[in-house]
Amino acid sequence: MSRPVAIVTGAGSGIGLAVASHLITKNYRVVIADLNPSTGTEAASSLGPDATFIQCDVSSYTAQARLFKQAYEWGGNRLDFFHANAGVDDRQLLYDGPEKEELDEEGLVKPLNTKSMQVNLEAVIQGLWLFKYYVRRSKEAGGGKGKFVATSSAAGLYFMTQNPQYTASKYGIVGFVRAAGPILVKEGITVNAICPAFIPTNLCPPQILALWPKEHITPLSTAMKAIDAFLGDDTMTGETVELSQENIYFRKCVDWANDSQRWVGEESQGIWDLGYANVPEKSGYGT
Repeated sequence: MSRPVAIVTGAGSGIGLAVASHLITKNYRVVIADLNPSTGTEAASSLGPDATFIQCDVSSYTAQARLFKQAYEWGGNRLDFFHANAGVDDRQLLYDGPEKEELDEEGLVKPLNTKSMQVNLEAVIQGLWLFKYYVRRSKEAGGGKGKFVATSSAAGLYFMTQNPQYTASKYGIVGFVRAAGPILVKEGITVNAICPAFIPTNLCPPQILALWPKEHITPLSTAMKAIDAFLGDDTMTGETVELSQENIYFRKCVDWANDSQRWVGEESQGIWDLGYANVPEKSGYGT
């Protein structure tokens, strides 16, 4: 039987590299996926023969699809673990002043740069779509069960006024794993998220790190506690785990406002299932 295979995006440094290193100690073979070929190659080299580097811009679906295909083939037609960890902060500030509000040749306001939404949320959704496909095709090589982890943020539980798109994307991850987790676990794929507090990574501006009080820094080892919890339980799914200092916290949805909302959230699922059964492809928009 072949060894389990993992992909970790944004693994050239920071949380991604720490998770990849941790998985190596757990007998995984690991694909280091990163946009930066220098740090990615260096990271894979540091982990030895059980790691390989594949350059990937996760904001491109085609690039991410190639990543999965190459990783699956490199792993002997097997894929068991995927950590959708790559992330960026806002590439353009929503609050930019009039001097940065530009018009195109038609006199229309140019769109806001939403790269952070593409990397932080859309790539996560497409990543689970791809992961599911390859896990289902890993049975002959000894796989067939999968663990999907996405990196959200404490900003996905609270907010970060400096980065509203980043905040929205991280909230989106929380809702996504809570919705998809209970369904995909039925075929052996768990779906969970980590919400780190302040862990110094390349995403952090150097001037911020210089000012940050040491007692409010969360070590990378805390992220490994959450990863180990996911690895050790094949039924743990739909969980959002907050990382703060040395502790992990399993965060639940907000309380139901009243009994009616509880019924809508818990008891109406069978009605929704009937409503979405055999629904033809949709077009148009609705509310």
